[in-house]
Amino acid sequence: MSALNLYDTATREVGVFTPLKSGEVSIYVCGATVQASPHIGHIRSAVNFDILRRWLMHSGFEVSFIRNVTDIDDKILQKAAQEKTPWWAHAMKYEREFTAAFSALNVLPPTYEPRATGHITQMIELMQILIDNGSAYAPGNGDVYLEVRKLQRYLVLSGQRIDDLMPAADTDGAISMKRDPRDFALWKAAKPGEPSWPTPWGAGRPGWHLECSAMAHTYLGESFDIHGGGLDLIFPHHENEIAQSEAAGYGFAKRWLHNAWVTQSGEKMSKSLGNSLLVETILERVRGIELRWYLGSAHYRSMLEYSESALDESAVAFRRIEAFLKRATEMMGELPTPIVSDAFSAAMNDDLAVPTGLATISENLRTGNQGITDADHVVVSKSASEIRGALGILGCDPCDSHFEDKSGNDMTHAMDGVVKLALQERASARERKDFKASDAIRDGLLALGITIEDTAQGPRWSIMEKS
Repeated sequence: MSALNLYDTATREVGVFTPLKSGEVSIYVCGATVQASPHIGHIRSAVNFDILRRWLMHSGFEVSFIRNVTDIDDKILQKAAQEKTPWWAHAMKYEREFTAAFSALNVLPPTYEPRATGHITQMIELMQILIDNGSAYAPGNGDVYLEVRKLQRYLVLSGQRIDDLMPAADTDGAISMKRDPRDFALWKAAKPGEPSWPTPWGAGRPGWHLECSAMAHTYLGESFDIHGGGLDLIFPHHENEIAQSEAAGYGFAKRWLHNAWVTQSGEKMSKSLGNSLLVETILERVRGIELRWYLGSAHYRSMLEYSESALDESAVAFRRIEAFLKRATEMMGELPTPIVSDAFSAAMNDDLAVPTGLATISENLRTGNQGITDADHVVVSKSASEIRGALGILGCDPCDSHFEDKSGNDMTHAMDGVVKLALQERASARERKDFKASDAIRDGLLALGITIEDTAQGPRWSIMEKS
């Protein structure tokens, strides 16, 4: 099998991925800032990095996967105040919504999921290192800043020039207290009515960038293999993570992966634009497995332009794959064994080229359906096994127990049973040559949007596609 090649945002090149430690891969991905309900832009990132993780695991690596939760932040405090809710209750409410969304789309739980507020001690220790070595300073008002002009290298991901930067935002603290307006806050002095923690430089709360550097170091050490996140995090968040971590003497991330956005009418999906699509709402339209299939279908570095019609078409395409696997299972009398083909492996090793991998699924679907028509068990078995193998890597295997209804109230299963009873009555009517009754059953099902196909393996039903 060919080596895994991955893009690196820092070098802007695709190259062979070699982990720091043989057989092990360490990954840190910036998780949710739990200020509001998750939209599909958030969850696309989780799906993309889940596919990476699944591929690494399939390739034989032991993966340590850290995805943090930012549970203290300016926006969390502002929205909690607006809703007259304790900030910690506000954060927990939306953290649970993110967890539910991840689960609905079969995103594997991280190895560890640290909260920012649980790692204040580590943040203070990191600031102490930076102040002691002269990289950071405390002007005396409770703020702590990183002095960017002293950095040996800065802006390595975005390629910007420091003199072209706008001053760091006012929310980083009082600009007048900075030595340079581009210095950014590691720690923010306490404000009336806001949560705070004591430090040697005054009470306050952490800056956003400091949190991730401290948590990545805590769980993955001074150097780790991959740091991931969305394109919007490159600057300032990831640039500032690198700055403070390297200033502390850490090797930090050896490779940077960034997923592209979900867009609407060419614009990045965000709450500020008022065009966000909440996961909970979309799951009323399609199933979790269908939404995951849609979000994971584009290359992770390509923008995904959302539309309802595109989502519907994607869901219909996925149902065709499900229908084939169901027919193949009936024909073979057992579930096909997942096999990851050489062609799919080559696609995934080429910087996770999922669209190329989907082409292998389409080809197997074509040959498999022909195999069913020809009653060729060998062809059907091979096609179904390779489809299941690919779907498992993509997290979309309909045979995965994750997608079973744990409550025992699976309406799809119940409908299947009811329709089969109707088909049995239809078959009995045909046997006794009561074609009027047989046609009445068929027409009744058709009126409910259920079509019947008479095949060599017996009648089967499907729900009509919307025109």
